[in-house]
Amino acid sequence: MNNFDFQNPTKIIFGKDEISKLSKEIPANAKVLLLYGGGSIKKNGIYEQVTTALSNFEVLEFGGIPANPEYAVLMEALKVIKEENITFLLAVGGGSVIDGTKFLSSAALYSGLDPWNILVNNERTFKGMPFGTVLTLPATGSEMNSGAVITRAETKEKFAMGGPGLFPKFSILDPQVVKSIPKRQISNGLADAFTHVMEQYMTYSVDAKLQDRFAESIMQTLVEIAPTMLKDEFDYNASSNFMWSCTMALNGLIQKGVPSDWAIHMIGHELTALYGIDHARTLAIITESHYTVNLEDKKEKLAQYAERVWNVTEGTLHEKALAGIEKTTQFFHSLGIDTKLSDYTKDYKGTAEIISKRFEERGWKGIGEKGKVTPTIVEKIVAMSY
Repeated sequence: MNNFDFQNPTKIIFGKDEISKLSKEIPANAKVLLLYGGGSIKKNGIYEQVTTALSNFEVLEFGGIPANPEYAVLMEALKVIKEENITFLLAVGGGSVIDGTKFLSSAALYSGLDPWNILVNNERTFKGMPFGTVLTLPATGSEMNSGAVITRAETKEKFAMGGPGLFPKFSILDPQVVKSIPKRQISNGLADAFTHVMEQYMTYSVDAKLQDRFAESIMQTLVEIAPTMLKDEFDYNASSNFMWSCTMALNGLIQKGVPSDWAIHMIGHELTALYGIDHARTLAIITESHYTVNLEDKKEKLAQYAERVWNVTEGTLHEKALAGIEKTTQFFHSLGIDTKLSDYTKDYKGTAEIISKRFEERGWKGIGEKGKVTPTIVEKIVAMSY
């Protein structure tokens, strides 16, 4: 196992009706900016629960943060923060709202001239404006980590950001919110969390037995509960396991002491930026071709995954590895998620070259756990995903 440091300061408040505890987690004299997305929280009762809990606070609101948090929209929110002397941010939503709030947390205290530099230069944030979250859409794990991804529509780009100053002070996770989530978003959440685990697991062994078992157990849980989550009837127990699995998939724990990949995400972000495809679905598009192209470097882990997660017991190491890839694609299909770029756009020709060129221009000469996924290999992966 590799050396590592681990500290996660986010307080998790989990369970039924826990939104009522919100007022106890925010400083008594805080001036709060409530941030949310398209307004679904006003239809499912969450907005009322939150505003009731905040009745003794001075609260301003900023809605309309889109599914891929857009830089121009966030800059409007930043203007409110500065003009109104906001001291605490509260994200009520899924990963996009929380990611957007993390950018605002950083930008609110940023000493540089242009907050865009936080993104384009990947400047780490060591101190941000304090914020908390009320999670409404399990998927990204953003409620318990310090990373975010922000989109700039005018340049069709997505950039990651983060730093130790961007952990939420607290996150409230009430599985009852899952009841109102459309099944398409449930499918996305399952696929997103599953791929988060794979990016931290599907590399090479450093004999980190416990980390492997943690990762495998999250994937096994997601596979087990998926059919129940996609039924029309709401199941609180399945939703609880779904919500907590999504959080555990990307709160830093399973990444410690092991190599991680993230090439699938880096390529997938480009597909979202270019075509507006749901983030989770871009991951499903890239996964099979990425593992196929990089089979030799990932063969042992793919075979272990096939054995432990999918109970593949027969075949050579190579055959088990291929079975692991096939089982993953079948899992995405079972969620109702298509896995080819051509399923989402007919204007896909040239995409591989565009993404490869972007990687080259940014200096991303070798990504993945071994730094061997060059822009040329990225081009091959994307072309195989058509």
